Amino acid sequence: MKLYFFLPAIATAWVSTPSAPVRRSTKLMASDEYMVGVLGDLHMDPRKMEDYEIGRNQWLPIFNEAKEKHGNVALVSLGDLGESKSVRPEETTELFAGTTECHKLASDFLGSFGVPYEVIGGNHDLEGLDEFETDEENLKMFLDVHGKPTPHFSRLIADKTLLVGMTSTVFRDAQYTSHEVTVDDAQMAWFEETVKSHPASEGWKVIVFTHAPPNGSGLRVLQENHVVNGCCWLNHSNDAKCRKFIEIVRENRCVKAWFSGHFHLGQDYQDSITFPTIDPKDGPYPNRGACTFVQTSVMRGGTSRDGRQQSRLIRGNKDGFEICTVDHQKDGKIRIDATITFSDCNHEAGVYAHDDEVGDNDNYFKVYQPSAGDSLHPPDEGYRSYNEDGEVLIDEEVTMDSVAWWNMACGRVIGMLNGNLIEYDRSTLAPLGLIVGADELVGKRVAVIDSGIEGECEIDDEEGMEGADCGGQLGREQAVILYDATGAVTVVQPNEDGSFWRKIVRNKMVRMKEVRRVKKAKEFAKERLGLGEDDEAEVVSSWGPYTTTSGTAKKTGVAGLTAPATR
Repeated sequence: MKLYFFLPAIATAWVSTPSAPVRRSTKLMASDEYMVGVLGDLHMDPRKMEDYEIGRNQWLPIFNEAKEKHGNVALVSLGDLGESKSVRPEETTELFAGTTECHKLASDFLGSFGVPYEVIGGNHDLEGLDEFETDEENLKMFLDVHGKPTPHFSRLIADKTLLVGMTSTVFRDAQYTSHEVTVDDAQMAWFEETVKSHPASEGWKVIVFTHAPPNGSGLRVLQENHVVNGCCWLNHSNDAKCRKFIEIVRENRCVKAWFSGHFHLGQDYQDSITFPTIDPKDGPYPNRGACTFVQTSVMRGGTSRDGRQQSRLIRGNKDGFEICTVDHQKDGKIRIDATITFSDCNHEAGVYAHDDEVGDNDNYFKVYQPSAGDSLHPPDEGYRSYNEDGEVLIDEEVTMDSVAWWNMACGRVIGMLNGNLIEYDRSTLAPLGLIVGADELVGKRVAVIDSGIEGECEIDDEEGMEGADCGGQLGREQAVILYDATGAVTVVQPNEDGSFWRKIVRNKMVRMKEVRRVKKAKEFAKERLGLGEDDEAEVVSSWGPYTTTSGTAKKTGVAGLTAPATR
């Protein structure tokens, strides 16, 4: 294993504020210029350090030049610091991610760039399951090793320019998938207070860093992984908390940029950066406040989903900032991706510096998102309206290429993509999760029909439902049904909380124990039944509502009932 040594770094000082400690350079920021290096998911593996050494050596001259020029320099790591598997499989099955060894390796690496570093925790950074009993114990070690007084951070990088970040603090205690990036209530309250106390009207500019992006960012996501498993967005499984971040952004124009990782996708796509506003000729107003959202790639080749190895570079001053790529496959070449210019405290303009640079298979990573339109634009072609009988009818059989979406009377939004039925957020139309898998949906037809008692009507007591009555669409009780020519009909029931997308994937701790039980059951049966060396007992599991130990949601059908029998 290669050893990293600390290089001389710019000294930092603590500045007390009513809400949280703020770090800043002791050079007193004589210049309004600043530079920030942003590293995506590192997933460090002590057996595979070459890419990290190469990447660091490419960054050093960039940082050194900025230190000589103005000194307002910092490095931010977006979390997921270690490999989520054993790095010594011949000795142990213990996962490397989240262990003390992992975080010490990452701390040494991040401290070797010669500039102050900040780090936030991702969904793998509390995964030290064999070493720590609780998330609290694991989090304390994470904070201690990285010298963090709190899970969140705040750093004054230049005059009136504040960097803030928030950490995922839940893994073992996750209600659903452990890979949801969960920002706790205390950090959310701190974040809201921080942006409110640094208003744009006073010239403040806030740049935010989290492992996953917030709902409403408009960034490219992975349907086959993060969408179906319910771990795309911050606080994904909680409607109100998931939507809270974009609401804060919309209400506080000091938030100028938001950087995230999580998806392991490159930076060559234009939708790896989304602007707060666009030219009306290009589409509807995106309603992202004053914030530019930015996806960050990875440094090590073995962790990339699309082959890219890239980091982000921010270069800014009082007039705006540039978002750049540092390409680790091209000797650290710097490419300007977008320029954001401030016209005043509350207005900015973003310009892409290059077109999409996509490969043959890159469209696999792009997920369709509905567009509701605005006063200048109609909804997109996939939108299905209600007929005169108050129904939505998809009369053609669903295929893998079918695209459609509609609004439910309760305000929920449902649509079809890649043979799946998907729920979308009612405000941002971002994908939330899988309702019905392709195994159950393809070949069926879909209808949304009234299901209430004739002459009666229930009105949801939610904001936006005021004034709804039985004569309109809002508030009507409805059923979503799937049917085919054989007469088979399936009613897609909502969850108890009114949502439709299925929280199929559970806590990783639970699933690991289930897998161990199955393994031991096979060993027991083999011994008791006297099976041969090459024979294996057929073992099945029974649950309450669950049907698999898998950590990826792929199917929703029940074999022999709503989907073809398997045998």
